[in-house]
Amino acid sequence: MRGALFKVCVAVTTMVALAFLIPLGLMVRETARDRAFTAAERQAATLGPALAITTDQQALQRALASTQDGAAGLIAIHLPRAGGGFDTLGRERVGAAALTAAAANGRSGTTGVDGGYGYLEPVAVNDGRVAVIEVFVPDAELTRGVASAWLVLSGVAVVLVLISVAVADRLGTRIVGAARRLASASRALGEGDLAVRVPQVDDSPRELREAAEAFNAMADRVVRLLAAERELAADLSHRLRTPLTVLRLNTASLGQGDAAEQTRHAVAQLEREVDQIIRAVRGRGSAPSAADAAPVSCDAAEVIRDRAEFWSALAEDESRPWQLAGAERPVSVPVAASELAAALDAMLGNVFRHTPEGTAFAVDVHGTPDGVIVMVSDAGAGIADPELALRRGVGAERDGSTGLGLDIVRRVAESTGGDVAIGRSVLGGTEIRVRLLHKRAPVPRQRRRAKG
Repeated sequence: MRGALFKVCVAVTTMVALAFLIPLGLMVRETARDRAFTAAERQAATLGPALAITTDQQALQRALASTQDGAAGLIAIHLPRAGGGFDTLGRERVGAAALTAAAANGRSGTTGVDGGYGYLEPVAVNDGRVAVIEVFVPDAELTRGVASAWLVLSGVAVVLVLISVAVADRLGTRIVGAARRLASASRALGEGDLAVRVPQVDDSPRELREAAEAFNAMADRVVRLLAAERELAADLSHRLRTPLTVLRLNTASLGQGDAAEQTRHAVAQLEREVDQIIRAVRGRGSAPSAADAAPVSCDAAEVIRDRAEFWSALAEDESRPWQLAGAERPVSVPVAASELAAALDAMLGNVFRHTPEGTAFAVDVHGTPDGVIVMVSDAGAGIADPELALRRGVGAERDGSTGLGLDIVRRVAESTGGDVAIGRSVLGGTEIRVRLLHKRAPVPRQRRRAKG
């Protein structure tokens, strides 16, 4: 921006300077020309009284020598002869025709000669005839002082341009500085720094000060909205503790057995998830601790085996054939075990929620050089629009769905630099393919249709 202001200022100031410089230069040239001819008229006027008194050549020669231009050989006196023509005192430069014409019409004028101009001044002498005073004006006299005037005017123009450039640079520094502060604060806010604000600088342009004030007001509003959202999420999560306590007490009366044990395990896990949500929401606004800053990871194969075993009991109750393949060897991924478990529960929960009882499903794990691919397949009717299914909250239009399950899966995958794709499975239904990378790497978010 400073470069653009610099160029604009130089261009505008140069045009303005030229708009004044050229007319002033022409005016100086005309002034020098008028000054030279005025001086010639004045020199001729000094000899006019002498011609009016006498036509004696010796007297006129002395009068001619007494003038500055006459002594320099720039003035000539042409006295008329009785038989025609002129007797010349001094050096003649104009022709006889010009002298005759000037004497005939009785008006002064100029005529071009070699090296300049000749000024002719007719003067009536005592015998009724007309003498002509010739004053030579050299070309150098016509341009005397013009070159120095042009240099002075050019220097003034350069100084004006430099002053305007300095002013533009100062203005550009103010504008660019304010714009950079606003851009830096916007970037920091986008990266999660909710405490960033744009400092108010008095010398900033008014429009940018207003933009900074609007940004600060927006940031304050965002902080208030996030705080209200955290409080609401914590309150809603806390309300779940009462029904969970009732469920936990009821599970105590279920006695022994696999179903009772699984129910108690599910209620305990649900309590842990609710407690984790409350802690996460309450602590989101505080500075991260050293433990929070440490990288997290888990064994994806272990988590997958655990969740498959959990859902196997329900699959047995609903007579669903299922299989798990590829989860024998440990695979480390940069995701917390609870987050990966939540993603697997969302995928497997969709199978049980949106396919009829007895529908088969499978969980396949494939290791890759840069990570692991987890595929959950079923033999159901499939998903008509995979792209629409991955949009957050779209599934809420269906009964029994919040529309957040696949969004949780997508966020877990993209946190590692991976992605999620939905396609047709080999079982004939839906296949959800999740790619998790070993190292977190920022990649552009994209959704591809999986080819079954």
